[in-house]
Amino acid sequence: MKPSILAIGAVVLLAGMASVLPAQPARPRFAPIQPELFAAGGALANAFADIDQDGDLDLFVGFNGTPNRLYRNTGGTFRDIAAEAGVADARATRAAAWGDIDADGDPDLLLGFTPGAGPVLRLYRNDGARFTEITAASGLTVETGAVRQPAFLDVDGDGDLDLFVAFRDRANMLYRNSGGMFTDVATQLGLADARKSVGAVWFDYQQDGDFDLYVANQDGDANGFFRNDGGTFTDVAESLGLAWGGRGAKLATQGTVRPCVADVNNDGVADLFSANYGPNGLFLGSSDGTFRDVSTAWGVAIDGRYDTCAFADIDHDGLLDLYVNGTVSATESFRDYLFVRAGKSTGTAFVEVTPDNLLALTASHGVQWADVDGDGALDLALAGSRPDASHPVLRTTLPPAVARRSLQVRVVDANGRATMAGAEVRVYAAGTRTLLATRWVDAGSGYDAQSDMPVHVGLTSMQPVDVEVTTLVAGTRVKNMVRRVSPASYAKRALLVRAVPAPSGRGNR
Repeated sequence: MKPSILAIGAVVLLAGMASVLPAQPARPRFAPIQPELFAAGGALANAFADIDQDGDLDLFVGFNGTPNRLYRNTGGTFRDIAAEAGVADARATRAAAWGDIDADGDPDLLLGFTPGAGPVLRLYRNDGARFTEITAASGLTVETGAVRQPAFLDVDGDGDLDLFVAFRDRANMLYRNSGGMFTDVATQLGLADARKSVGAVWFDYQQDGDFDLYVANQDGDANGFFRNDGGTFTDVAESLGLAWGGRGAKLATQGTVRPCVADVNNDGVADLFSANYGPNGLFLGSSDGTFRDVSTAWGVAIDGRYDTCAFADIDHDGLLDLYVNGTVSATESFRDYLFVRAGKSTGTAFVEVTPDNLLALTASHGVQWADVDGDGALDLALAGSRPDASHPVLRTTLPPAVARRSLQVRVVDANGRATMAGAEVRVYAAGTRTLLATRWVDAGSGYDAQSDMPVHVGLTSMQPVDVEVTTLVAGTRVKNMVRRVSPASYAKRALLVRAVPAPSGRGNR
């Protein structure tokens, strides 16, 4: 019997739909690295830096009352050296940030403790992967406070790293660095915000040459978005539509924990994501300095309690993916989410693809992406705050040819020092202005953490690219272009790009 015309039409229609509908993204695979080493629970913050300048990213993990750990990475194999390095503090550690505060070529370490016996900040100078405590000598003695997000960056453009610290229970602080001495100038600059701050991230949202600050607040407090007006700051969160970050307005049970900056639609402009108690928020930035809420349309407005966000191109398709971790406590647990971009032809939405082995980890708080084994793919480090959790490092499993399709870019100052937090990196197809990716050097990430490491760009081919670095120097946007970079030439090392001095006058605004 011949098939009916209707049946034939249905087959043709279904075939046609299959040819235009995007394939469901594959679930990525993650394999634990040295699981017995990373088995302990009670981890709160994690952050990467190359402490010994050997080209491998090392990992600090702060714990909730057991000795902190510093894992030295040698070719993808880790060993805890915290005790011998002098940073195995057993006080509950809520925050960690790496930054080269003395511009001597290696990253120094700031820790934030819970209130208790002694000051809540501790600063360690890196002396060849051995650390010397210099808190009081640097002017950073703070006797009390619920420390949350620290961030090192050169706010005033004088060539050294200043320090911002968000507090959960007191006014936030901004310390100006002058020859290694830190002085709090937050009040005079308009940043001594007394709301219940948790997270913060710095970037130049107006692209006018100076750093602006987005601060995440909890317990029903509105978020703050502080526009930098020539060195003083004005809160413009309400006028930009960012005061609530996608959550409910003035709801005491809701708040924002972590803001993340990323270019999710590859237009070269910073977008913002808010990990919330309440629905999460995604806001697309525009070149005119405005933001548009696309949280629901892009599939990320999940409602619950979430501690942090972390963007990365984990599958090297040229589009950013997103990890959001849920709050996990003794009484309630919210699951983690791994989103990848769907609809590759249109690039307009995220799809959840969390593997079962990640869901089983009860991770919370710390999330970091870093290439720990040098294969070109970004691996995943998590931190679990519950005693029965862990703080795993997981290798992302990609085919070797796909893993190699990437480029890491290390931005340094004119003297070769990593003091350029907040710098922008744009990658173009060689010889064109076809933008492939935009990244920011970390200026506030993870959960109460800042890493010091190269930015990572996934690529869809091994064709040459042009790399443009924009640094903010004394109120100017200074650009440096490195042309016809071959990704294959940097398979085992990062491309080093030096910032150029600011030109006279206004420069490249």
